[in-house]
Amino acid sequence: ALRGHRGWGEQWRSPERPGAEYDTVIVGGGGHGLATAYNLAKEHRDRVGRIAVLEKGWIGGGNTGRNTTIIRSNYLFPESAALYDHAVGLWEGLSAELNYNVMFSPRGVMMLAHSVHDVQSFRRHVHANRLAGVDNEWLTPAEAKAVCPPLDVSDRLRYPVLGAALQRRGGVARHDAVAWGYARAASALGVDIVQNCEVTGIARDPRS
Repeated sequence: ALRGHRGWGEQWRSPERPGAEYDTVIVGGGGHGLATAYNLAKEHRDRVGRIAVLEKGWIGGGNTGRNTTIIRSNYLFPESAALYDHAVGLWEGLSAELNYNVMFSPRGVMMLAHSVHDVQSFRRHVHANRLAGVDNEWLTPAEAKAVCPPLDVSDRLRYPVLGAALQRRGGVARHDAVAWGYARAASALGVDIVQNCEVTGIARDPRS
C-alpha cells in the first residue's frame, strides 16, 4: 500500500489459451477445481501428468467469490458432520499450507433459535454432534448474549431469542482468497490456469 499498489507481480501463470495437449483437464477454476489441481500436482504428479484448469470467467469471480464465508461442521447426520469436521481441520492450517492468507477467522458460528421448532431442531443437532465427537453446545439467551454482546435477547421482540447453538471452532473465511491461494500454489507446481476459456463440450470418442 505504501507503494500505491505498484510493483505487484502476477500471482499465477495464466496463458491466453490452452496448450495443445494435457494429461489432466479440470473444468472450472473455483475453489473445488483449483484445490483438486493443487492436490493432484502436489501428491500425484507422476500419475496425472500435465494439468490444466479451464475457467470460463476469472479466478474468484464465480460462486466461489459469492460464498456465504461461513465455516462450520455442525451438521446433523454423522457422515456430513465427519466430512465437514475434517474440512474445518484443513481450514485451520490452510493459510500456512498455501503460504497465502485466506483470512480464516475461527470466531465461532452461532445459530439463533426463535421458535419452539428451532429449539428442538438445534438441540437435536447439538446432541447428534456431540455423540459424533463434533463440538457444538446449547446456550441460553443470556449465554448467547455473553458470547455476542450486541445481541438483543429481550422478550419485547416479535421473535425473541429462545436459545442458540454455538460451534466455537467455526468461523468465516474469504473464499475468493482461497481460490487465489490455490491458483498461485498450483501454478507454482506447473499447472496451467487458463481464464476466459469456456468449455462448451467434451468429445468422448478419440476419433472425433
